[in-house]
Amino acid sequence: MHDVTLSIVPLETRRLVLLPLRQDDAEQIQRIFPHWEIVRYMASVIPWPYPDDGALTYIRDVALPAMERGEQWHWTLRLRNAPQQIIGVASLRAGAEDNRGFWLGVPWQRAGLMSEAAEAVTGYWFDVLQFDVLRVAKAVDNIGSRRISEKSGMRCVGVLEKDYVGGRLASERWEITAREWRDRRSSSG
Repeated sequence: MHDVTLSIVPLETRRLVLLPLRQDDAEQIQRIFPHWEIVRYMASVIPWPYPDDGALTYIRDVALPAMERGEQWHWTLRLRNAPQQIIGVASLRAGAEDNRGFWLGVPWQRAGLMSEAAEAVTGYWFDVLQFDVLRVAKAVDNIGSRRISEKSGMRCVGVLEKDYVGGRLASERWEITAREWRDRRSSSG
């Protein structure tokens, strides 16, 4: 079926390089992540106000161990023309629900960069890891994230309430199957 023991490889898009998350990335992430515009629609497990060692603690104690176990895959997002600067993160998680997550630093939002990153990691989910379905939940009010799901061919399959950093909010569950993903890509070029 799917081999979750695969190592995480770099990914590339037209404008981005996605590099596997490392502990050394914590300092840059700590500088650009803790902004209300980024965290308000993220899972309530994220501490707010964000602690001074929040990025290091998350990377060291949660993300890297899950990557080593083959349960999660995390990449830092970097512009091709400035690959030393982290501008966001995209992640995949094995399990029945909430398989993809991402965030982008405020200065780089609204330029289509996250759509590129989401396309790359979704391709990894289906083509490399060979999962059958990708599911994500998102706050109804998170219009930017909703647009990314729509652009990538996902469909809303349910409604629920979920706890976010910004509180308990109406949410939607979105999904796309491997077959739908491949059909969409073959028809688009």
